[in-house]
Amino acid sequence: MLDRQTRDQLDRLHQLMTDQPFAVLTGAGISTPSGIPDYRDNQGVRRGRQPMMYQEFLSAPESRRRYWARAMLGWPRVRLAQPNVAHATLARLQGTRQISGLITQNVDTLHDQAGSRDVIELHGSLHRVLCLDCGQRSERDSIQRLMETQNPYLAGVDAVQAPDGDTLLDPAFEARFQVPHCPHCAGERMKPDVVFFGENVAQATAAKAMAAVEQAAGLLVIGSSLMAYSAFRLCRAVVDQGKPLIAINLGKTRADEMLDLKIEGSCEQLLPLLAQRLNH
Repeated sequence: MLDRQTRDQLDRLHQLMTDQPFAVLTGAGISTPSGIPDYRDNQGVRRGRQPMMYQEFLSAPESRRRYWARAMLGWPRVRLAQPNVAHATLARLQGTRQISGLITQNVDTLHDQAGSRDVIELHGSLHRVLCLDCGQRSERDSIQRLMETQNPYLAGVDAVQAPDGDTLLDPAFEARFQVPHCPHCAGERMKPDVVFFGENVAQATAAKAMAAVEQAAGLLVIGSSLMAYSAFRLCRAVVDQGKPLIAINLGKTRADEMLDLKIEGSCEQLLPLLAQRLNH
């Protein structure tokens, strides 16, 4: 049951979005109900250990070994994750043209699985693997099968799950790990097709996201602390364009002082209620 304040806020959001399709930007908070952990707490502070930086991954074979050993054990949870009602609601709103574009910081492809089209993946997808030597991409499932064949000693090892398909693994297990080689060129520098911390979003992707914001009547942020600059810059652009900036989020965001409206609550609960209002 919603309190009066939240009902009033939803009504205001409904009024803003009626006959004015907004772009939507989603973050980790929309996927946590699907069982995928997020990086930050409600204050926007990163929890757990520091994620691997891009330069660390590039520069040292042992770093890539550590990454892939942990990722091999974390992949099943990502692969088996299912879209939740929030993903499904956004797909329906996109289908009825009540949202004009969908941008996500997530790398789990749950929006695609829910039926959304032309999703702009700011940070890439864990479902693809990129060879840094030849530039070819491979399906993550095929690389997973290769790693499992090469590293049977990890079968049955239970590791604590971390964000983005990572795990907490005993270093003793990591030292023996055989890293996957590219099926196209046999190169050793295989990387998940995602934007690492310290790596820049591809210019073409950043431009598509900015164009989606420029063509929209406003921006609705869902489940993001907006601590990543690639997402925050879109919010700043919306404000500079004089358009409404709204957030549905549990906890602090980097853009709190810029928001026209912030609804503190679960996107699983609030998005279906917003859709009901828009469809009446």
